[in-house]
Amino acid sequence: MNRRKFLGESACAALGSTSVMSTLLNLKMAGQAVAAGLPASGTDHKTLVCIFLHGGIDSFNVLVPRDAARYAEYAASRTNLALSSSSLLTLNQTGGNGELYGLHPGTGELEELFNGMGGDALKRRLAFVANVGTLIQPTSLSDYQNENVSLPRALFSHIDQIEQWQTSLPQGASNLTGWAGRAADVLHCTHNQELTSMSLSFAGNNIFQVGNTTQQFVMTPGGALSFSQQGSNSYNPTVQKNIAVKSLVEQHYTNLIETAFADLTRQSVEQQEFVQEQFDSLPEDFVTTEFPNSSIAQQLQGALRMIRLREELGLRRQTIFLSFGGWDHHGELLDNQDAMLRILSPALGAFQAGLEELELADSVISFTASDFGRTLRSNGRGTDHAWGGNQLVMGGPVAGGQVAGTYPSLALDGPNDVGRGGRLLPSTSVDELFAELLLWFGLAPNDFEEVLPNLSNFYDPYTAVASDPATLPVGFLKPNQF
Repeated sequence: MNRRKFLGESACAALGSTSVMSTLLNLKMAGQAVAAGLPASGTDHKTLVCIFLHGGIDSFNVLVPRDAARYAEYAASRTNLALSSSSLLTLNQTGGNGELYGLHPGTGELEELFNGMGGDALKRRLAFVANVGTLIQPTSLSDYQNENVSLPRALFSHIDQIEQWQTSLPQGASNLTGWAGRAADVLHCTHNQELTSMSLSFAGNNIFQVGNTTQQFVMTPGGALSFSQQGSNSYNPTVQKNIAVKSLVEQHYTNLIETAFADLTRQSVEQQEFVQEQFDSLPEDFVTTEFPNSSIAQQLQGALRMIRLREELGLRRQTIFLSFGGWDHHGELLDNQDAMLRILSPALGAFQAGLEELELADSVISFTASDFGRTLRSNGRGTDHAWGGNQLVMGGPVAGGQVAGTYPSLALDGPNDVGRGGRLLPSTSVDELFAELLLWFGLAPNDFEEVLPNLSNFYDPYTAVASDPATLPVGFLKPNQF
């Protein structure tokens, strides 16, 4: 173990040494350790924002081939679920695979982000990564059919595939941690100096941000989960609970374990109150961009506030986890997905507009993730669990206006169909998607084995050249972004 790694793990141990109150972190010890001499130079700030679409989005009705031959293939497979070609929003690719695509008619904001914000082609902020999914090693259709390679555990299962997207360990593990959590283990103590976790969640506890030495800091769009009194009514149960907790931690104990627990809890409460104080320091109108009144939009607005506060919180690196559920459309797919996309698209549009307004767009990349893709064949009114699907990446560092990766054939029983009505074999692994995000985030090549153990089956991070996107695992970044 080298000196940097030893010091980093020693300091970060303060973040993971307790199993109690896992979302109220004892961060002072880490701050003191960093102040004691850990390398934390640099002024750059970077944030990764994960928007997890729980349920498994039918992404082949979001990004649709628009040329005559491929659209006909799409329509034949999707039958009663096919969107009419005339309803598709036109995408104008500037790179990628050069083919013609359209977007679901309910995603006008995504169309603008892809083609150029405000009609400005220089402000293309969104790209798609086609047919990405969980894989342990490169897998062909023949490999799958003949069981020649190891496959992800419990394919097509919600709980298992959610876990695998968040851990990037499709084979499973005895001690589950998330890939963002493992990245935090490596980066937090060498990039961040103050008293807040780099892993913020607006969607409760998750595996994605759990590390070996770090945990996530759970918030709401209204701020931290503090024990501050809420309201003046002394009979309010919440007020009574907060008074009781504060009373317990302020007592003096003779038992060493009780004293340690009280000290830890008190420090954790102080951290929550510190974050809330910073959160409240920004006025309500800290941006003029208007956000829709939806849960995901409010999560994104809270995320924007915390990104704006990175410097005040001493965070040069930060991950943020958000969630929008309800995409398991076994029935009424067309109506339900249309309604939900008309919630998601304006929320993402507002978030990116807010970043542009605050001049933070070049330091944030947002990306979607989901349980899995859906079957191409209709079950009558909807679709069922499948495998590969399309995801989006968004931000100033993204070479927007392209469909990266390999968009699959949408023919039933075609070269990408593993069976059961159009379950598509992924052509890009989640490791490749995550690796490109982490290269931008500042993870060194020698740390990828720890953070993404399967990556070497697909890609060698030592071959990445910042000036040449063709050397990257997927190629959705602009040149010279890391």
